[in-house]
Amino acid sequence: MDARTRSPLLAALLAFVAPGAGHVYAGKARRGVAFLAALGLLFGLGVALHARLALPTGFDDPLGYLRWAAQVAIGGPYALARLIAEPLGRPIDPGYDYGNTFTEVAGLLNLLVALDAADTAAGRRR
Repeated sequence: MDARTRSPLLAALLAFVAPGAGHVYAGKARRGVAFLAALGLLFGLGVALHARLALPTGFDDPLGYLRWAAQVAIGGPYALARLIAEPLGRPIDPGYDYGNTFTEVAGLLNLLVALDAADTAAGRRR
């Protein structure tokens, strides 16, 4: 199947479920593995630094909802991390804020990766 005949929507959904999977589907396996490694490392490092992975409660931090949505945008790795890591993180750890930032950036970058996978599958990108 030629990359130009692949479904852009399916490529984007696959990229959301597993970073890089959309590129593998679109015929760009090396790029997909690179995205999986980079985003997986960034998100994994954030989880290792005890990032908060739970939906904020209350309105004391209204931007907390946006930060949580950014984390969720990594897709499958977020669901896996919620199963194996402490969802509330440990705010007393020195790396807590860095961990939050790493997981949020990984999620936002995954949105760009999903859009790139859709463009690649549609043949608009090489």
